[in-house]
Amino acid sequence: MVGTVVATRKDPRLVSSKLLVVRPIDPRGKAEGNYLVAVDTVQAGVGETVLIVSGSSARMAAGLKDCPVDAAIVGVIDSIEMNE
Repeated sequence: MVGTVVATRKDPRLVSSKLLVVRPIDPRGKAEGNYLVAVDTVQAGVGETVLIVSGSSARMAAGLKDCPVDAAIVGVIDSIEMNE
Protein backbone atom coordinates (compact mmCIF):
# COMPACT_ATOMS: atom_id res chain seq x y z
CA MET A 1 0.00 0.00 0.00
CA VAL A 2 1.55 3.27 -1.09
CA GLY A 3 -0.92 6.05 -0.28
CA THR A 4 -4.39 7.24 0.55
CA VAL A 5 -7.24 8.77 -1.43
CA VAL A 6 -9.56 11.50 -0.18
CA ALA A 7 -12.83 11.81 -2.08
CA THR A 8 -15.32 14.29 -0.67
CA ARG A 9 -17.89 13.29 -3.30
CA LYS A 10 -18.42 9.60 -3.98
CA ASP A 11 -21.11 6.97 -4.32
CA PRO A 12 -23.16 6.94 -1.08
CA ARG A 13 -22.37 3.24 -0.60
CA LEU A 14 -18.68 4.12 -0.20
CA VAL A 15 -19.09 6.93 2.35
CA SER A 16 -17.66 4.98 5.30
CA SER A 17 -14.98 3.18 3.27
CA LYS A 18 -11.26 3.98 3.37
CA LEU A 19 -9.70 4.18 -0.10
CA LEU A 20 -6.01 3.37 -0.54
CA VAL A 21 -3.55 3.54 -3.43
CA VAL A 22 -1.86 0.20 -4.04
CA ARG A 23 0.64 -1.13 -6.56
CA PRO A 24 1.21 -4.79 -7.41
CA ILE A 25 4.59 -6.36 -6.60
CA ASP A 26 6.27 -9.54 -7.75
CA PRO A 27 7.10 -12.27 -5.18
CA ARG A 28 10.47 -10.63 -4.49
CA GLY A 29 8.85 -7.28 -3.66
CA LYS A 30 9.71 -5.44 -6.88
CA ALA A 31 6.94 -3.06 -8.00
CA GLU A 32 5.23 -4.00 -11.24
CA GLY A 33 2.10 -2.92 -13.03
CA ASN A 34 -0.07 0.14 -12.57
CA TYR A 35 -1.37 1.80 -9.42
CA LEU A 36 -4.89 0.92 -8.24
CA VAL A 37 -7.35 2.46 -5.83
CA ALA A 38 -8.72 -0.23 -3.51
CA VAL A 39 -11.25 -0.25 -0.69
CA ASP A 40 -9.58 -1.21 2.60
CA THR A 41 -11.51 -3.87 4.55
CA VAL A 42 -8.71 -4.73 7.03
CA GLN A 43 -7.43 -1.36 8.32
CA ALA A 44 -4.11 -1.58 6.45
CA GLY A 45 -1.42 1.04 6.93
CA VAL A 46 0.91 2.89 4.58
CA GLY A 47 3.91 0.75 3.66
CA GLU A 48 2.28 -2.58 4.51
CA THR A 49 2.16 -5.37 1.95
CA VAL A 50 -1.47 -6.26 1.35
CA LEU A 51 -3.56 -8.91 -0.39
CA ILE A 52 -5.84 -7.49 -3.06
CA VAL A 53 -8.79 -9.09 -4.83
CA SER A 54 -10.44 -7.61 -7.88
CA GLY A 55 -13.53 -7.94 -10.02
CA SER A 56 -16.49 -9.83 -8.60
CA SER A 57 -14.28 -11.15 -5.76
CA ALA A 58 -13.84 -7.57 -4.50
CA ARG A 59 -17.58 -7.22 -4.05
CA MET A 60 -17.62 -10.38 -1.91
CA ALA A 61 -15.28 -8.79 0.67
CA ALA A 62 -16.71 -7.91 4.07
CA GLY A 63 -19.20 -5.07 3.88
CA LEU A 64 -18.90 -4.50 0.12
CA LYS A 65 -21.91 -6.42 -1.17
CA ASP A 66 -23.69 -4.27 -3.75
CA CYS A 67 -20.89 -1.64 -3.70
CA PRO A 68 -19.40 -0.31 -6.93
CA VAL A 69 -15.82 -1.52 -6.35
CA ASP A 70 -13.32 -3.35 -8.53
CA ALA A 71 -10.47 -3.80 -6.03
CA ALA A 72 -10.49 -4.55 -2.29
CA ILE A 73 -7.76 -5.09 0.30
CA VAL A 74 -8.65 -8.28 2.16
CA GLY A 75 -5.48 -9.06 4.10
CA VAL A 76 -2.15 -7.77 5.40
CA ILE A 77 0.75 -10.03 4.40
CA ASP A 78 3.25 -10.87 7.14
CA SER A 79 5.76 -12.73 4.99
CA ILE A 80 6.30 -14.33 1.61
CA GLU A 81 8.28 -17.55 1.20
CA MET A 82 9.28 -19.00 -2.15
CA ASN A 83 10.75 -22.39 -2.99
CA GLU A 84 12.73 -22.24 -6.20
